[in-house]
Amino acid sequence: MPLSRYAPTENLIDLLLDAICVVDKSGRFVFVSAACQRIFGYHADEMIGKPMIDMVHPDDRVKTLQAAAEIMQGVHKPHFENRYLRKDGQTVHILWSARWSEDDQVRVAVAHDITARKRSEAIQAALYGIAEVAHSAKDLLALFQQVHLIIDELLPAINFSVALYDKQHDALTFPYPALSPEQHHDAAHVHIATLSADVIQAGKTLLHTSASEAPASDSARQYWLGVPLQSHKGVIGALIVRNTAQNDDEQELLQFVSTQVATAIERQQMLNRLQFMAQYDALTQLPNRELLRDRLQIALARARREQSQVAVLFLDLDKFKQVNDTLGHAAGDLLLQGVAQRIQQCLREVDTVARFAGDEFVILLEDFSSAEHANAVAEKIRQSLNQPFTLHEQSMTILPSIGIALYPQHALDEQQLLQHADNAMYMAKQNGGNRSQSAQQMSGTHTKKPAD
Repeated sequence: MPLSRYAPTENLIDLLLDAICVVDKSGRFVFVSAACQRIFGYHADEMIGKPMIDMVHPDDRVKTLQAAAEIMQGVHKPHFENRYLRKDGQTVHILWSARWSEDDQVRVAVAHDITARKRSEAIQAALYGIAEVAHSAKDLLALFQQVHLIIDELLPAINFSVALYDKQHDALTFPYPALSPEQHHDAAHVHIATLSADVIQAGKTLLHTSASEAPASDSARQYWLGVPLQSHKGVIGALIVRNTAQNDDEQELLQFVSTQVATAIERQQMLNRLQFMAQYDALTQLPNRELLRDRLQIALARARREQSQVAVLFLDLDKFKQVNDTLGHAAGDLLLQGVAQRIQQCLREVDTVARFAGDEFVILLEDFSSAEHANAVAEKIRQSLNQPFTLHEQSMTILPSIGIALYPQHALDEQQLLQHADNAMYMAKQNGGNRSQSAQQMSGTHTKKPAD
């Protein structure tokens, strides 16, 4: 169709904010108004003769061709939405009103740019999603995984990383994504670490391009965007996104979302701290009595199903009170911390050591085939604790008394198992201390714990 047919109204049409597009039966533009350049980035001369579908976002091409076919069959489409790729590579959201002119054999459509509205809707959805996962995520890893999915809906990022800053220790950690030890030294992670440190120090958004990743063609260049995680306490970390294009709108989106992410992280950290305080001993960082009982119940249930064994070792430090009396409670605390570390070094990952109370520790052993395993572990712990500790520049030796009880040989439930191990420990102490005692060797009578 000759362009001259549209010339009398062209000046008026060019004043419209919405774009007018005319597409022939083969799907090529035959007329576009001046607004197309603002919306799509192409001059009218560049669009005339160009296949319409080439400008449509690849993910929307199937539904766009289907809609075009329906329009050509006479179906009016007043509210059809799809995405186009601008000349600069950015995505633009379009609301179309289109119909088919049978006489002229063309589709006539009005294109309304709804990118700003879509971005606002995406931000609101992201904020809602982040608020939701902040309350539902069981831990920080789950939180980051969900936030990553939300970010993917907003930004076409190649990868997404989180760095957290520990102000007290002036240290950076990278909890997401989880990397193998080898990956911590690769070029990408090194660049993420550098950019994260720069962002946190500057307290503002930074855009970097790695020199090693900057080829001759700008279209293939990799951009790294770092956004600080701002909270009421200051900068607590950074979000790092890698992309192939520099986009101011994406920077604004990520900055907006980062505030909500920081709030979600702080909330999850607070919940983690509260959970830790409820389940772990503040001095030794070991599981406390309540967490031990939970693990012991689970271990016994598993042992009943699998017809396996469980061992409980009850350990008490001989004459610990003298340490507090002679060197002070600060030295006593250091000693308890040292004892906890040495016991842990004697155990496997599947084992549990808990601070039961004061100078009493309980070790839970699972997944072993012989009752002699518990005796061997007790002896290994005893020999380790027999090595001197250095407290306030003084050498101090502390000796343990250890009681051993086995399921199902000595007891069938949690309370009985702990009681038999406790009684065996008292017997070991009465027999001189610095030894282990099995509940099997006892007469069955309860003994009174001697004074330290």
